[in-house]
Amino acid sequence: MTRICGVDEAGRGPVIGPMVVAGVLVEDDQALREMGVRDSKKLSAKRREELAGKILEVAECEIQVVPAEDIDETRKLMTINELEARVFASVVRKLRPEIAYLDSADANCETFERLVRNELDFDLKIVSEHKADETYPVVSAASVIAKERREEEMRRIREELGEETGSGYPADPITVEFMKKWISEKGDLPPYTRRSWETARRMLAESKVKKLDEFQ
Repeated sequence: MTRICGVDEAGRGPVIGPMVVAGVLVEDDQALREMGVRDSKKLSAKRREELAGKILEVAECEIQVVPAEDIDETRKLMTINELEARVFASVVRKLRPEIAYLDSADANCETFERLVRNELDFDLKIVSEHKADETYPVVSAASVIAKERREEEMRRIREELGEETGSGYPADPITVEFMKKWISEKGDLPPYTRRSWETARRMLAESKVKKLDEFQ
């Protein structure tokens, strides 16, 4: 039997919270097909949670969580695509498949494959494609595991802060209002915010301009 794995991420774009990369390893994806795994973005929260439990029963999984502060520090040295490729490679190294299916983060799938391969110390076949989570059940499964873990992390953040943060994405009005309120009251960005994100920098700068206006 051939050891195949799928790797996908959740939380690449949010301004709040971590990025989570998950890998799912199987020798046969029939069980994944039978349980009806799909791209996590097309699943309800309840269905995603149910599938995550089933996937963990039939597959070997590797999950890596990259906190907001680590993303900020790493982006001083590399692009978000390079960071993602490095974490993908770390997951693949742990699982050691013979074939790895990757949901490419780069516009150029071959470039993303090369970035991942350069981080590996063993040879394997790599299939790097856009929307691989819609094509390969093993990548769909990885997307489910990654998304479920990111949701767990966001629930923990909300509980710790005692505030409704929303999804953490810049386009989420709840997230935007949470950040504005926190900045207004505390004078700084909330914990778990990616300070290197343009959204965060802009909102903090705007709050400082408003405070200066108060003294004019």
